[in-house]
Order: sequence, then structure tokens, then C-alpha cells
Amino acid sequence: MIRALGESTGSRFATLAIAVATALSALPLGAGAAAPDANALVARVDAIRFPASDFQVDIAIESRTGESTADVRKYRVLSKGKEDSVVLTVEPASERGQALLMKGRDLWVFLPRVSQPVRLSLSQRLTGQVANGDLARANFSGDYEATLAGEEELNGRKAHLLDLKAAERGVTYAKVKLWVDVENGRPLKAEFYSLSGRLLKTCNYENFRELAGEVRPTRLVMTDALKAGETSILTYEEMLPREIPERLFTKDYLKKLQ
Repeated sequence: MIRALGESTGSRFATLAIAVATALSALPLGAGAAAPDANALVARVDAIRFPASDFQVDIAIESRTGESTADVRKYRVLSKGKEDSVVLTVEPASERGQALLMKGRDLWVFLPRVSQPVRLSLSQRLTGQVANGDLARANFSGDYEATLAGEEELNGRKAHLLDLKAAERGVTYAKVKLWVDVENGRPLKAEFYSLSGRLLKTCNYENFRELAGEVRPTRLVMTDALKAGETSILTYEEMLPREIPERLFTKDYLKKLQ
């Protein structure tokens, strides 16, 4: 009787194991895996794009309108953490001396021969397809709440698709769609939207190479979604970690440089 009971129990366990295996095989691939945290993915993207500590980066921006001759401008960005930055105009020479000061989400422009700084919005155009906030404040994780919208294939790479909605008014864009490489967490593409939901422009992140201790995108191609043929290409020429004094990020200090 004991032997018969053991055979019966073993048979039931075998039947249960087969049933479980069959049920698992019917699930979609990856269905058993926990979904990644969307805000953690955005924080990783920010860490890839720029260092969290003080740094300096030189950026060349080439803008084209259709077949017209390219307009090339150069800037030096000095950044302290994710909240404070100064954007200095290097070229053209006629605009040298202009500076943007970013303190949190407050932005001012300093102009030669103008005694007082002028308040600007992050969304206002700096040059070509580049807004002030694209250079002065690149902080997706601080400005947006992210949700995971799914996975897509992009240029042969599997990518997480994230929906980013502005945490509050005053940020550069009301909404962003962001494609992030599943394998390495690198940004692949972004779409930027207005408050009404209109697509303003797209950005492709290209030419990944090591800068300041991390493999980062060094070429950003921004394309106007409303006007065909209008494109700006941002090239990150050099990025150097360096300690930057707090006094630089004040209106009083920048006034002295004008």
C-alpha cells in the first residue's frame, strides 16, 4: 500500500510538472522578467550623455536650411552638477562675449555692452534647431517623469521606448519620446513635443566614443519636424572633467566679464 501511495504521489507530481512547463512555454518571451524601471533608465541616459560632476565641453553646431550654406557656431559649456551651467559663445567672433547662465530652471543671457542680464525661456531657440535648454540644461531625469511604453527595434537595435512628461512648467519641452538601447542603456533617438502634443523635432544620437571616462554620443542630429530640410548637427569636440568655482555661476560674476 505504501508503494502504491508513493507511485500515486509521484504520478501527480509528474503531471503537475508537465502542466507547469506547458503553461510557461505558452508565455511570450520575456513575460516572466520584471519590467525595467523607467526613471532608472532615464537616469542612466543622463549619466551617459554628461558627467554628474563638474565638466567643460566644447560644442560645434552646424545648421542648414535646405540647400543653403551651413551656419556654424561654437560654444563652450561649463557645468556644475545637473542644475548650474554657463554657455559661452566662442564663434562667430561678432557674438563672442555672449553668455547664458542657468541656475536650476532659471535662465539669463548676458550681452556685451548691456548692463543687465535678460531673462530667457529654455524652449527659446538658440541657433538652428537647438533650443537654449538643449545646451544649458540637459537633465531629463530632473525635468521629466518617465513611463515605459514598450520595446521597438530601431536601426537593428532592440530599444526601450520611454514616454517622458514634464514634471512642471518651464522645462524645455512638454513631452519627450526617448528610445534607449536595451543592451547598454545608451540613448538612440528622441522626439520632442509641444504642450499641444505637436512633434517639434527629432534627435538622433550618433558616433559613440569615450569622453571623460564614459562612452557617449558625440554627434547629435536634430531635424525640424515642421520644416523640411532644416537640420542642426551638434558635434562634441572635447569634454574635460574640471573643478569649476561656485562664483562663476552668479549674475554678479558674469556681469564683470561683459
